[in-house]
Amino acid sequence: SNFVQQWLDMKRLDEIVPDSAVFPYASGRSDPRDDFRTELTLFADSIFREDRSVVDLLRAKHTFLNERVALHYGITDVKGDRFRRVELANSAGWGLLGKGAVLMAAAYPNRTSPVLRGAFILKHIQGVPPANPPMNVPTLDEKDIGTTRALTVREMIAKHRANPTCASCHAVMDPLGLALENFDATGMWRDRDRYAGVAIDSSGELPDGTPITGPDDLRQALLRHPDQFAQTFTEGLLTYATGRKLEYYDMPTVRKIVHGAAASDYKFSTLVQAVVKSEQFRMRRVPQPAAVSAAP
Repeated sequence: SNFVQQWLDMKRLDEIVPDSAVFPYASGRSDPRDDFRTELTLFADSIFREDRSVVDLLRAKHTFLNERVALHYGITDVKGDRFRRVELANSAGWGLLGKGAVLMAAAYPNRTSPVLRGAFILKHIQGVPPANPPMNVPTLDEKDIGTTRALTVREMIAKHRANPTCASCHAVMDPLGLALENFDATGMWRDRDRYAGVAIDSSGELPDGTPITGPDDLRQALLRHPDQFAQTFTEGLLTYATGRKLEYYDMPTVRKIVHGAAASDYKFSTLVQAVVKSEQFRMRRVPQPAAVSAAP
């Protein structure tokens, strides 16, 4: 319960209060955040307790729903408040990238953010957090979100890519986030932009030249490098197990654990046992003495 919430930085959900004027179906008593947290915890719990490959966190076809969350996802045959396991017919909802908690935590209260979603994927899925943005970068003009100019979010973030200083990072982040643009800021699927009145364009091109359109293509692209996700997961697990941030001298251990787990397709128990047997978990590093200043 604690590990998944900490690893994926779900505390951000506390800050994302859905704008009732924009998302009345996800505000007030209909706020889905608590249910989304439950869904995410039960989903991860099922992967761990069934001792499956941790890569299934990206590709598993099931989730856990009650009636409120099911209706939010457009599923009408789940009734009642009790959460139960559901096999998803729509592949867009498979794995972590289809979970409302993830989609909502990487958005704003009143709109989606391909930049935040792209950064989430870089940090928590691929393990390569983006660099901090330059100082004094202007935010998107909120006037663009309305009836005057009616620009799509894709058109608005193009402003940042037009800036050479911003383009290097945005060229990597934006296609990842735009692939999830069919999900609104609350994780509900939509086919058209509510303001511009045009079909959602979720196409893009990854840095290696791979074209993607939508969450299925994005998932397949990420699954081509399962070791990358396994390493990111292992870093999170070792961080949680030791109660501290990892340092450069921990990375050989992380890589050794991931390499050793490849034969079992990165089974959860294999990773846990390797973490428990690591020196990082079993021993405490001797504090380095403070530098003694030389006498004048």
